[in-house]
Amino acid sequence: MCPDIPRRCCQAQPDLLTMQPVVNIAFDCLPLRSVARVDVPLDASPAFRARCERLQQATEAHTGENAYFLYNTRCTYRLANSDIDNMLRFSFDGTLITDRSDLKADRADLNVVLTAETCGGVPPAALDWLRGIIKRAVLIEFDRFIEDGQLADRVKQLGSVDSITDVAGFVGMNV
Repeated sequence: MCPDIPRRCCQAQPDLLTMQPVVNIAFDCLPLRSVARVDVPLDASPAFRARCERLQQATEAHTGENAYFLYNTRCTYRLANSDIDNMLRFSFDGTLITDRSDLKADRADLNVVLTAETCGGVPPAALDWLRGIIKRAVLIEFDRFIEDGQLADRVKQLGSVDSITDVAGFVGMNV
């Protein structure tokens, strides 16, 4: 028992060590070096067409070996101890560049969009600030992705991609 501290406080202290993460980031990663070309299917949905166009822009802008397109993403911030209240959910896509050795994320060119929130509104200035924070958080998460060996596995798994629909898992009408 802790001296001079009520018993309930002593019992609560171990809970401090098991704090859940307040940021949850998930993404799919496509090494741009594995994309031979990007052909947008004629019957593509507007959302899929937009993603293909962003991928085309990324392949044109970042021809280096160390560029990756991030898609199917989410970033969730929990600002309170609740699964419902004070939550911000973002989606993002864009290009992430690593250093020459492919061992550390260097910079990210991401389009970040607020998709859901339970805070009662987010002021525009705060939203702009959060977009910058998310870009830095994605760089940190990508470093973990590299450290876990997932980047090397993804590069090996993809090899060379003939069509973006092979990677995206959508065929035909993207249903």
